[in-house]
Formats: sequence, C-alpha cells, structure tokens
Amino acid sequence: MLDVEKPHSETHPHPDLSDWIGQRERAHGCVTHHAALTIRATLVGEGEEQLGGDTMPHLWHWYAFPPTASVDGLGADGHPKLGGFLPPVPLERRMWAGGILEFFQPLKVGEPLERRSSITNVVEKSGASGQMVFVTVQHDIFTDRGLCVREQQDIVYLDIPERFNPPPAKPVPRATDDAVIVIDQTVPTSEPLLFRYSAITFNAHRIHYDLPYAQAVEKYPGLVVHGPLQAQLLMDAASKWAGKAPMLFKFRGVHPMFHQNDLRLVGTQNVSEDTGTRKLTLCTALGDQHQGMQATAEWEED
Repeated sequence: MLDVEKPHSETHPHPDLSDWIGQRERAHGCVTHHAALTIRATLVGEGEEQLGGDTMPHLWHWYAFPPTASVDGLGADGHPKLGGFLPPVPLERRMWAGGILEFFQPLKVGEPLERRSSITNVVEKSGASGQMVFVTVQHDIFTDRGLCVREQQDIVYLDIPERFNPPPAKPVPRATDDAVIVIDQTVPTSEPLLFRYSAITFNAHRIHYDLPYAQAVEKYPGLVVHGPLQAQLLMDAASKWAGKAPMLFKFRGVHPMFHQNDLRLVGTQNVSEDTGTRKLTLCTALGDQHQGMQATAEWEED
C-alpha cells in the first residue's frame, strides 16, 4: 500500500524538477515465508529454509515493497510512468546508480515493515554522455521495534544513445603489498537468473529480460544484469567472509554488465589501514577486464 504526497507543480505542463525535493511516500510491506522461498531459490539455490521470525539477510527489504503500478501504468521501457513519486524527468534511460545503507536492527521474515521515503535532492548536469539528472531518495525502514535500515538511493536519468558507448573501463583490483584478495569467486549469469530477479522485485524494466528491446531500443549488447542483484551478491559474499552482516554498505555502478558473461566477485582488504572498523572493498568484474559495480562494507571491530 502506497501513500504519496504529490508536489503542487505536478499539474504544470513544464514542472520544475526541483519542486519534487521533499516529496514523501509511505509504503507497507513484508517478506512472507513464501516470498523468502522464492528469494532464496533465486539467490542461493539449495539451502536452509527461511522461516517466519528468522532474521533476513541484509538487503532483503528490497523484496518487501514490490511496485503496484498496473500494466496500463507502465511506460514503454516497463518502468512505472513518470510523474508520481519520482519527478517526470524528460530523459528515456533510467538506472539505479548506487546507494548507501546503514543497518541498525535486523529485519525478520514475516514481520510487517513500513518504508518512509522522501526525495532529498534533484540535480541536473551535462557531461560527456549528454544531459543527466540525478535523483536522491532516502528510504527509512521501520518495524514496531523502530528504525531498522536507513538507505540512500541514487537514480540517474540519461538519453538513450544512438549506439552503445560504454564508460571508461576501471581495472580489476589486484593483490599488492598493502591489499590482499580475500574474496574471488564467479557467479554464473543467465536469462533465467535475470528473469527470476526481475520477478522477486516485480521489476518490469525490459532491459533485463527482453533482448530485442535491450539491443534495438536501448542499444545494449545484451540483457543488463540488475544493479541491485550485483549489490546483493557482493553483500552476501562479504557477510559470509566476515561471518556476520556489515553495519554499513555502499555501492555504485561503474560499467554495465551483461548476461553473456559470468560475474566475478572480488573482495580486497587493506592490511595497513587501521581506522577502528573492519572494512572490505568489493567489486563485480568481467574477468580481468573491468569492474561493473564497486562497493564497500564496514563492520565495527569486536
């Protein structure tokens, strides 16, 4: 269930996008036992079943609030049409660029959740890829125990180019005298994985499952691996390595990744850094060629 407070200028034929700053929305959701089974089947495969009352892995709140726009309410790209909670940005490509998450209390399977969202910033820029609009959204996740997760979500809007023009490749981390590789694993990607991830998030964005659309309309060479899926895989790898979930997690996409190539997960620990926290630098990668998503995870020292 959604409750959206809309800005007055939404009805104006040429609204000022900055008017959306301060817009708020509330949503109520839950990761039910059955939903937990489908999430685990998508992300983990065989393993211990998540039962009602069990602590959820970090980031599973993303699957508690599926969008409720009708099919008639979707745009040509499969996203809900613009101009509701999010501003009506006149650019056709929309991407989840990154985020910052703080975790205060665990969330549990089956418990009611409330998400209080607000738009905190809208910035228009012009760069090498043309006009861009960045929208920052803050999500606070509550249970009856209080605030559990605070999340900053960064969304970027761009024009669709005439041909695929990838960003500069960022090199994959290597071991050095000061940094050691502590995570290095490969996750197979496939059309079924991307379809199932779209399903558990109820995400109809066609770049993730409609190959003719992704190639002909948005000019990608393949189906795009979801940013949140990459973030979830990095979070899970980091939590397994540390033996517990982090208190802080940051991520941002730096290069699109496609379904034809398996994802490499890399985690690097700086052995010379002493900040009072335990920190891991992470990325997804295409083999040794380039990074896809960059992330950091931090734990308080025991």
